[in-house]
Amino acid sequence: MKFCLLLILFISQMTMAKVILIDPGHGGEESGAVGHLDARKTRKIFEKDLSLRLAKKIKDELSKSTTAYLTRSLDRTVSLQERADLADLVKADLFLSIHFNSSTNAQSHGFELYYLDNNSNVANNKVERAENLNLKGEELIVNQILVDLVVQQTVHHSKELSRHVYEKVRPVIKTHHMLDRGIKPGLFYVLALSKRPGLLVEVGFVSNKDELKKVNDDRFMDQMSKAIASGVMSFIKTSK
Repeated sequence: MKFCLLLILFISQMTMAKVILIDPGHGGEESGAVGHLDARKTRKIFEKDLSLRLAKKIKDELSKSTTAYLTRSLDRTVSLQERADLADLVKADLFLSIHFNSSTNAQSHGFELYYLDNNSNVANNKVERAENLNLKGEELIVNQILVDLVVQQTVHHSKELSRHVYEKVRPVIKTHHMLDRGIKPGLFYVLALSKRPGLLVEVGFVSNKDELKKVNDDRFMDQMSKAIASGVMSFIKTSK
């Protein structure tokens, strides 16, 4: 009887197990958005560093329940194709890309989640252009047929994943008095190339000095990483 219970528990854990690849945005020569912690703009904060800090914390949280990897663990340049190849190498089931937003309007602020899908929203297109900015050569010519195929194959699960993560993240957004910018569709090549259900998270605006102070705080990082990881695990437990 005891053996049977252990066997059932083992099987249920195996069927629930997923491999998550967490992608800290930018890195190395690609600093991403740049924020300043002081009025004289002498204390710079780079998106690449914030995204790596948060991604590491998310990995630590997810590793308690499942298998998680990072596309980079150091400050180094990683191409979109390398990130996609790594998703194949580790046989990832889900792909999370971590970013921090920026705007020419210093008052812009808030948290938003993106899943891979076509959209015609002007504001969303601005974020797409910012995150797809450093594409070169063949990476720039991501076949629209490929994108459409990936969207068809992943959009349902990506939407569901975004819903679960969003539900867990909302209390953190509220606690830190951040604008809730919701869940949105977007054509991000890092998600298309990964060929997996996934999300691109824009945690907050580094171009907003007040919001930069919030997202740079260790307590915020801890709460946000736990919320994102909890949302991912909630999706895994309920998905078939």
